[in-house]
Amino acid sequence: MNEIAYHIPALLNETIEGLNIDPDGVYVDVTFGGGGHSTEILSHLSYKGKLLGFDQDEDAIKNALDDPRFIFVRSNFKYLKNFLRYHNIEKVDGILADLGVSSHHFDEAERGFSFRFDGALDMRMNTKSPLTAAVILNTYGEEELANVFYLYGELHNSRKIAKTIVAARSKAPFDKIFPFIEVLKPFFGREKEKKDMARVFQALRIEVNKEMEVLRSLLEQSFDVLKPEGRLVVLTYHSLEDRLVKNYFRSGNFEGKLEKDFFGNILSPLKAINNKVIIATDEEVERNPRARSAKLRIAEKK
Repeated sequence: MNEIAYHIPALLNETIEGLNIDPDGVYVDVTFGGGGHSTEILSHLSYKGKLLGFDQDEDAIKNALDDPRFIFVRSNFKYLKNFLRYHNIEKVDGILADLGVSSHHFDEAERGFSFRFDGALDMRMNTKSPLTAAVILNTYGEEELANVFYLYGELHNSRKIAKTIVAARSKAPFDKIFPFIEVLKPFFGREKEKKDMARVFQALRIEVNKEMEVLRSLLEQSFDVLKPEGRLVVLTYHSLEDRLVKNYFRSGNFEGKLEKDFFGNILSPLKAINNKVIIATDEEVERNPRARSAKLRIAEKK
């Protein structure tokens, strides 16, 4: 399996530039995937440099790079500090997180990430995890479901959707995508059906993989493991992620509340390098449509 088949990284050049790579430094790609970003990082490192690539998906192991400077870590990046300690690494020069779902996941019907296929309602990044989209749909209470769709899909009719799901599952449990879509169709007009269905699937995927909790954990750990002037580079693909990253980069907390010292300086562990978010050019979007929703933010540890 190669990178072209697995996933085309968005904003590759801008991401590498944002890392401000020291050839002898230590870097972490917490979302290894097809290895596109990692390959480019390695090309900027000397023989002294080191790169760790994290990925909890067993499919990503097939893309592990055969390079003495590279260490593949099959784990969720919420365990970043643990694995750095395991490999006797105290501090790193840069961390990269590409938070998007890879093209590979969307194109594999059995993984359940896309409503284009009648696959299983799965959506797990880590296939060993017991929590699937089917488990959520079949066991969560009505209020829990409504919260998932409202908080992670920003669907204003979340309560009606949740009530309908609970009623439908009492007749037959959900296990496949197309029957689930049929239950939801009455809620979405034809002109917005795909967009709203994407929000439903996004909400389920975020809940299955606990993506927001994991992102919060990464942002908090980054301060502890980065060297002074070390870079944290994050690619987001929806407003929930981007808001969290933007707030943390600006204020050092997830609510975005600014605290200042006696002299009026903002008390934040990080300094945003790009105050204006970086997005893909029209030319890149034409080559890689997935890049359309990518937003790049870069911060440096003070």
